[in-house]
Amino acid sequence: MSAEPTSAHITETTLLQPAIHAWKIYLRDQGRSNHTLKAFSADLMLLESFLPTDYPVGKISTRDLEDFLKWLETERGVPCSPKSLSRRITSLKSFFRWLTQNAAIPANPAEKIVQKTVLSPLPATLTREECLRAMETANAMRTAAAPDPRPFTLLVLVLETALKKGEVLGLMANHLELDSPEGPSIYVRYTNPRYRYKERKLPVSETWVEAYEEYAERYQIQDVVFPWSQRRLEYLLEDVSRAAGMEKHISFDMLRWTSALNDLKDGVEAEKIRQKLGVSKIQWREIKEKLRSLAEADGWTPPANPADTENGTTN
Repeated sequence: MSAEPTSAHITETTLLQPAIHAWKIYLRDQGRSNHTLKAFSADLMLLESFLPTDYPVGKISTRDLEDFLKWLETERGVPCSPKSLSRRITSLKSFFRWLTQNAAIPANPAEKIVQKTVLSPLPATLTREECLRAMETANAMRTAAAPDPRPFTLLVLVLETALKKGEVLGLMANHLELDSPEGPSIYVRYTNPRYRYKERKLPVSETWVEAYEEYAERYQIQDVVFPWSQRRLEYLLEDVSRAAGMEKHISFDMLRWTSALNDLKDGVEAEKIRQKLGVSKIQWREIKEKLRSLAEADGWTPPANPADTENGTTN
């Protein structure tokens, strides 16, 4: 069996499938996730199924790509949501940009394809009153006759730091700096160099520190801070929802958005919120707009201070 081609072996006469394989190798070498590899390659395989058999990459035109997108939207017979269409356009642009940059083709046929940005629905969040109710309920579970400090420790941590679920699961005891003269904090670490920009130091309250120390002693935490399965942690938050009699189902995502929303309402600078969330400036554009919409729906008014416009709070 012959080896898969690399970008050095791709030319105008290369067929689409071998070019896709070479692109997958490139993406894998760049540290892209398996989920990304599968999604992008599936999008390009759809293009291959649409084009005539034995169609070389150098022959693919902008018109071919426009016809392909029209087929996806209205002629394929399979629903193509706006979000899926947007991702497939991203796949096309990424693939043909790569071919052009590697001089496999002289011009980029996807360059003039218009990207269709899709804003997903606004996320669910907790009100201030619901946050307080959830914390009081979790604290009651912590101090009950059969105490369980896990719900309170988990809930307050995410409300204060806006950690993602995966970041909570990856939190290690040596990432905690609870006795610093500057105040207690945690470090968010990533082993993959590609995600180093997500690493950050986040302050935590003395209230959380007290709960954590009690929790760590009870469960003899030495290494992983939350040595439970993802599903078990989700159940702990759901237990709080149920015990508090709330219709909303508390989740990691809900707490993360609530944390950022509370910061916005409290006047925290936009750049500090972005850094707290650990997102890129490109990702922040959509997140910022969603936070503004959520805050304005609650009656929040953007600050009139020009400095806020400069740092992105009102832009």
